[in-house]
Amino acid sequence: QVQLVESGGGLAQPGGSLRLSCVGSAFTLEHYAIGWWREALGKEREKVSCISSSDGKTYYADSVKGRFFISRDNAKNTVYLQMNSLKPEDTAIYYCKLVQWGVTYWGQGTQVTVSS
Repeated sequence: QVQLVESGGGLAQPGGSLRLSCVGSAFTLEHYAIGWWREALGKEREKVSCISSSDGKTYYADSVKGRFFISRDNAKNTVYLQMNSLKPEDTAIYYCKLVQWGVTYWGQGTQVTVSS
């Protein structure tokens, strides 16, 4: 069964950094485009970043451009989201997403809280 597991969330101070991980099971992540999304309290889930499967092209939402960086470690079957210069408005549950044969899979999410 396809499963995605996120980790790496936690509490960070404004200006701090966190690195989120998305690990896949039962499939090989490098064969798929992987997206990171977030959902803040009371807001709709929004796309933060994604990385393509074929050429490694990346996308970033304007709100995180220059601060967040997505990458893959195929040997570990993991996709990372490096988050730098964190702001309170980055507080949200972060999810990774994969689409296989028209079916969308989400992980369980990892909470990121940015507060002093």
